[in-house]
Amino acid sequence: MINFLDLQKINLRFKEEIENKFREVLQSGWFLLGEQNKIFEENFSAYCGVKGCVGVANGLDALRLIIKAYGFGNEDEIIVPANTYIASVLAITDNGCKPIFVEPDINTYNINPDLIEEKITSKTKAIMVVHLYGLATDMSKIQKIAKKYNLKIIEDCAQAHGAVYNDKRVGNLGDAAAFSFYPGKNLGALGDGGCVVSNDEELILKIRALANYGSHKKYENLYTGLNSRLDEIQAGILDIKLKYLDEDNQKRRKIAKYYLENIKHKDIILPFYKEENHVWHLFVIRTKNRNDLQEYLMKNGVQTLIHYPIPPHKQECYKEYNHLDFPITEQIHNEVLSLPISPVMTQDEISKTTKIINSWKNNVSYNF
Repeated sequence: MINFLDLQKINLRFKEEIENKFREVLQSGWFLLGEQNKIFEENFSAYCGVKGCVGVANGLDALRLIIKAYGFGNEDEIIVPANTYIASVLAITDNGCKPIFVEPDINTYNINPDLIEEKITSKTKAIMVVHLYGLATDMSKIQKIAKKYNLKIIEDCAQAHGAVYNDKRVGNLGDAAAFSFYPGKNLGALGDGGCVVSNDEELILKIRALANYGSHKKYENLYTGLNSRLDEIQAGILDIKLKYLDEDNQKRRKIAKYYLENIKHKDIILPFYKEENHVWHLFVIRTKNRNDLQEYLMKNGVQTLIHYPIPPHKQECYKEYNHLDFPITEQIHNEVLSLPISPVMTQDEISKTTKIINSWKNNVSYNF
């Protein structure tokens, strides 16, 4: 079986370094808000090209904390892509804000910049861009719109560690950015983790307090905050893996290039490609007969996943948005299929996956 993602194989590459780091943290006796966090935050800030970083418990908390720090709430509106993962929307509604969904570009799967301005009202406070599947969003028009209407740009970078747009890494393209370090990410912890990055040093100080019960000084609380901290072991492990991130992203690009050049099937749409803009967290194809292809691949020993089968506005928890109609989003969610892609895939696995896809006999003919 070709697994969708082999986390054991990915992390065993760093076994000795991780074990040494674990011993170092254990012997230090300091497990939260210590030296490992400080080192990782400094190194990840430098990597993203920003002034500050705060390690937090997960990517959702990172987004929640950004919105909370800006003081948005009371039905303030935040523009968000309709086809994002639900965490982006949860962060908005958890703060008492209203998500304003915008359709994606059918080719890039990122928010369509041409559809944003028409959704802006007097209650709009921010645009949340999601660099979905590892592709940096086309930011130039979005940055102009944000400036024109005095809106904040919040980046959801959970799937795009290291992606570049116009010579800047994601995380440095807006006002504040959230990263997830969930184990399956391009930069993944051995558990949950996340961070906020920004060039706004006052915002970073506020988020640092908000993430620690709202406390700026022990037992003194400026804000009503959260308990959302990146523990020392995870920070230390992430700092080890950060050194290998660019190399791993290049391996992902190499696999993606092979897929793009060798998957040849009349009923399959391949993803949009732009070299440094994409770090291929996911390699997502589309086909009208998606479920049949997924079943065929599984029968032939290739595991795939769907990112994502149900868009946020159709989820049970958001009944108030179930009536909304986003045909491009719904088409994408009905057709997408994610193929195995990771820095530890062998050429034999990549070739086999490609051959099996090309051998799929789709019994239904479609016009794309």
